[in-house]
Amino acid sequence: MIQTIPVGLGARSYDVLVGPGLIDRAGEHIAPFLPARRTTIVTDSNVGAHHGERLAVSLEQADVAVDVITVPAGEESKSFAGLADLSDRLLALELDRGDVIIAFGGGVVGDLAGFAASIYKRGIDFIQVPTSLLAQVDSSVGGKTAIDTSRGKNLIGAFHQPRLVLADLDILATLPDREMACGYAEVIKYGMLGDETFFAWLETNGADVLARDTAALAQAVGRSVEMKAEIVAEDETEKGRRALLNLGHTFAHALEAETGYGETLKHGEAVAAGCGLAFRFSVALGHCPPADADRVARALKAAGLPGGMADVPGYPFNADRLIHHMAQDKKAQAGALTFILARRIGEAFTAKGVDPDALRQFLITEGALP
Repeated sequence: MIQTIPVGLGARSYDVLVGPGLIDRAGEHIAPFLPARRTTIVTDSNVGAHHGERLAVSLEQADVAVDVITVPAGEESKSFAGLADLSDRLLALELDRGDVIIAFGGGVVGDLAGFAASIYKRGIDFIQVPTSLLAQVDSSVGGKTAIDTSRGKNLIGAFHQPRLVLADLDILATLPDREMACGYAEVIKYGMLGDETFFAWLETNGADVLARDTAALAQAVGRSVEMKAEIVAEDETEKGRRALLNLGHTFAHALEAETGYGETLKHGEAVAAGCGLAFRFSVALGHCPPADADRVARALKAAGLPGGMADVPGYPFNADRLIHHMAQDKKAQAGALTFILARRIGEAFTAKGVDPDALRQFLITEGALP
């Protein structure tokens, strides 16, 4: 059963297909978008080695000529150097503005290839074939593309919507358990920010999702994509409601910065810790019932995810250093701190001008060093 979820953006609308077997049928879905019957797959060294041939064969069976560019696996590829290398390799293939590239990998490949597509000859089309749970439910949908810098994650980028997204649930069978948990953090985040019923369903069925039960996985990915598609269609460039998708991310990015953006703390794990902190900060500010923050903490713990700073390697952290990182957050305006907080599970909101002293006291209460 393939779910087709539209992202309504007028002339730039596109579909997200969710279901099993999509990579082996990718040719029939992608070929209509390739007028020159050629494409370039951008993948990483891990995904390419395990699944690259299947995607290429499917395209070739649809009479599509395929080139493949492989970048090193890992966050280091999502950099100025990685962007320059990828852009040069695309230019060497002499792609023109009517061509389409395929981002075949997790969030790093999707962000890097999508940003390269947005600037290559002032912009060419691309298609997302996400291979991690996190990418399927979050980064592949909505057109956010970016690279990292020494000053923070995703600070250089562009909104560039894909033409199509193929989320093959079967490919998650080979995903490491830690990566599944990272993706699950983004899944449960959707329930936290806008759908208490979905959150409650995950409380009951989360273990099945993590175990890759087909029906549970289809429900979790499908509902997550539906929610993101609805929000993106309403607020494509994050001027309003789309900011709610950043629940937990201000805390998360600060923790990632302190731990070095590497394997010590993966993005999904940081988001989980950040969501736990966001709910407890909401309680501290009088916005949210304590029972809801406790529910969030239990749900994260049940999935084997960190629920706060104390669960993050390197704890305790310095409160002032964390606040410095938060001040560089993309949501900050005129130097004022902005957070996505919660009134309850299923009702997030944007809090502007958060008091730094209140934040500092909260972080110290959570175990940060003064």
